Amino acid sequence: MKKQNIIYIVLGVVLLAALGYFLLRDTKKADGHDHNEAEAHKEQPKATSQTAIKEVELNEAQYKASDIVLGGFSMKNLSDVVNANGYTKLPPQNQADISVYLSGLVKTINVIEGEYVKKGKVLATIESLELAKLQEEYHTSKSNLDFLTLEYERQKTLSDENVNSKKVFQRTKSDFEIEKARYNSLQKQLNILNLGSAKGTASLMPVVASISGYITQVNVKIGSTAEIGKPLFTIVDNSKLHVDLLVYEKDLQKVKPGQDIRFTLTNQDNTEIRGKVFNISQSFENETKSVAVHADITNNSKALIPGMYVNALIDVGTREVQALPLDAVIKADGREFIFILEEGHEEEEHNHDEKEGHSHEDGHEHKEEGKTYHFQRIEVKTGTSQLGYVQVTLLQEIDKDAKIVLKGAYYIQSHLLKSEGGGGHQH
Repeated sequence: MKKQNIIYIVLGVVLLAALGYFLLRDTKKADGHDHNEAEAHKEQPKATSQTAIKEVELNEAQYKASDIVLGGFSMKNLSDVVNANGYTKLPPQNQADISVYLSGLVKTINVIEGEYVKKGKVLATIESLELAKLQEEYHTSKSNLDFLTLEYERQKTLSDENVNSKKVFQRTKSDFEIEKARYNSLQKQLNILNLGSAKGTASLMPVVASISGYITQVNVKIGSTAEIGKPLFTIVDNSKLHVDLLVYEKDLQKVKPGQDIRFTLTNQDNTEIRGKVFNISQSFENETKSVAVHADITNNSKALIPGMYVNALIDVGTREVQALPLDAVIKADGREFIFILEEGHEEEEHNHDEKEGHSHEDGHEHKEEGKTYHFQRIEVKTGTSQLGYVQVTLLQEIDKDAKIVLKGAYYIQSHLLKSEGGGGHQH
């Protein structure tokens, strides 16, 4: 019995020793794993939104190829405005249809569509039988008037001296006045036909431009018949182009003459054109419950033509905010950003070792790359957007003279994404 107890004690001690060994080994493994993991995390910190790449470097070739445009904030009124659509329009006095007063055949055409002409330029010539008859009458009248003028002077002298009767003088005077009126009428008709200064008999009637402008239509060809009242040419003078905007009844009370407008062309780029309201129509347009608001264009920097559709803002208030073009703001990770050019990085990289290149510790020779451009990504918040611009609020302070990327931000963002993937410049 005593021997059996000893065996049990020995087995108990062995089991305790084995259990202690395994517990000690697991503890060391756990300590070692935590230590190694901590070291790993220390060497490779997990990337978060706070440590994400925020800077992009472009070389000179990339910068030029990207068509980046730099600038600053613009002060825009984006909220105290009335939105309106409309179109460009010419006043009636700046467009003309050119027609003839006598019918005839077209002999020559001296202009083509799109050509600029000055007032008085001969656009075409017309051969007309009626013109020949008119000129015949004119020369006959002129000859008769010359005779009657001399006869009138002679009879007046005789009448003053009581040599002949008053009745003969009155008849001569009447014939003189009638022929003089007929002559003046024929001369005015020739002046209207632009032949007042022609000597002798002209065989062709010139068709001249009544205003300066561009030929938009040529409705005849050589040998065709020119009919009275039928337009042969159309000329427009776009120098007095204005904008007609359609404003709905609910906004009509806010609009007044003298207010500034800003508009962009619907089918063109976002170049902003400015104008000023000069008149408001007093009737609705075509049962649309909208009223035409007429505005002069004050900075016509584009080639505008009548009938272009526009999107416009009428400034009815004065609250201006910092704004940037829509292309300047990019979205990433549910947030909004802009890029600015870092000061001191738009510079020439100098060769320190050799003119052609220099060697580094890795044994490779690196050649000079020219200028480099570093762009910093800045988080912002956006607000109201109008006419291609958006209100921008900075979430961190930047220099007041900072150069902001107004165009090309998406190109820079694409390089940023490459950098995040390990294929670009990192900071």
